[in-house]
Amino acid sequence: MNIDNIDKKILETLQEDGRIRNSDLAKIISISPPPTSERVKKLENNGYIKKYVALVDPTKVGITCFTYVEVTLIRHGKDAVERFMNSIVKIEEVLECYHITGDADFLLKVATKDIPTYEQFIIHTLTALPDVQHLKTLVVLSTLKQETKIPIGEIPNDKS
Repeated sequence: MNIDNIDKKILETLQEDGRIRNSDLAKIISISPPPTSERVKKLENNGYIKKYVALVDPTKVGITCFTYVEVTLIRHGKDAVERFMNSIVKIEEVLECYHITGDADFLLKVATKDIPTYEQFIIHTLTALPDVQHLKTLVVLSTLKQETKIPIGEIPNDKS
């Protein structure tokens, strides 16, 4: 799929407001509603738009503790890494998980109610996973910037 400037504008706009009406989106990108809808469907079907979500205020639902956790595994073989990855994707407190380079093997973003709840999470969940050797926790004190919008620059042509 070749992405043009209209598709880029659609992606930018939907990242700001995923609930925008098709007619309003059409006005922004300066084409009529039917082709706008077709373009959005094409972007969805080709995986450029993965899903639509609501961004919830964590404090309104009782989440006040965010941490980043560096995880180092005992073993680094394929089985140990896959075992860890298969386990971590099932844990709802883990918002993000990255397989990284450097001293640690994985970086997790974790959300819990508070520090005591995080402590229980570490004791009963993370350290209970097989192959976990070391954890290093970084506690978020305040958030200066939190963005979900990805900058849309030059997009390589899809070769599929």
